[in-house]
Amino acid sequence: MLCKDDKVVLAGEITSNAAINHEQVVCQAIRDVGYTDGTEAFHADGVKIHQFITRQAAEISQGVESDKSLCGEQGAGDQGIMFGYSTNETPELMPLSILLAQDRRSGKFPWLRPDGKTQVSVVYEGNTPQRVSDVLVSTQHASTIDRESIARYVTETLAPRVLGEWYDPKIRYFVNPTGSFVYGGPSTDCGVTGRKIIVDSYGGAGRHGGGAFSGKDPSKVDRGGAYFCRYIARQIVLQGLAKKAEVQVAYAIGMAQPISVKVDTFGTGDPDKAAAFVWENFDFRPAHIIERLELLNPIFRQTTNYGHFGRTGLPWER
Repeated sequence: MLCKDDKVVLAGEITSNAAINHEQVVCQAIRDVGYTDGTEAFHADGVKIHQFITRQAAEISQGVESDKSLCGEQGAGDQGIMFGYSTNETPELMPLSILLAQDRRSGKFPWLRPDGKTQVSVVYEGNTPQRVSDVLVSTQHASTIDRESIARYVTETLAPRVLGEWYDPKIRYFVNPTGSFVYGGPSTDCGVTGRKIIVDSYGGAGRHGGGAFSGKDPSKVDRGGAYFCRYIARQIVLQGLAKKAEVQVAYAIGMAQPISVKVDTFGTGDPDKAAAFVWENFDFRPAHIIERLELLNPIFRQTTNYGHFGRTGLPWER
């Protein structure tokens, strides 16, 4: 999906017998995100939707469908490398820097607008976080509030509450560094599904294979494989085999078995024991991943905001 000004472009390939009201689905999604201000070009009740969705290519389909594939079972929907990451430095088994809260949806601060970015710099010694050094917040806001008031909100209200025990009066803050952020979102900037893949995952603490998750069904291992690697990395940490773990898997399109699987514990555990645990307990074939993580259920909408990992209610976070 691509969004710019008052236009939304839907493009892709899917084979389905379902009758979908694309306009209704798109408008509701925009409304849920919070773009409802009728004075802006991009808002839920004023967008023009252009649809370019076709059937899946036959040559891809024959590799994915079990009765057509050369391997005799459901093959990977694409080739590529996927990563999953986990660390015990937070209860969610996520990097400390990625865990930030959002105040806009509560309505407590009505001047907050949907567009925004946050960034936290954490100082580590080895694999252990020591302190938060810098916090960057760029948030869209109503024209009725000035930058100084937003800065006070970040430093006096948001940071102490969100950072908790990591709050330190010595933290450096950078709040709306351009000076003003009244106009944002697709009204002023082009947005395309899958551009913020690092924010969607581990905030740069863990590696990423480059394939976006959103906009893809689970036959695409860019999505299902990455979720499964996260699931396994969590189990490695939960089993006490390492304090930090990364699982890497590589697929060939149309093939069920992965080409390679790698486990890294970053010196926080025995990599051989962790690798043996993975091989003995987890099946990386796409059909098994889909079944084990229940990826045919309508759960993906939960991942469209605030990342795909470290959140309750998602099967790969169990």
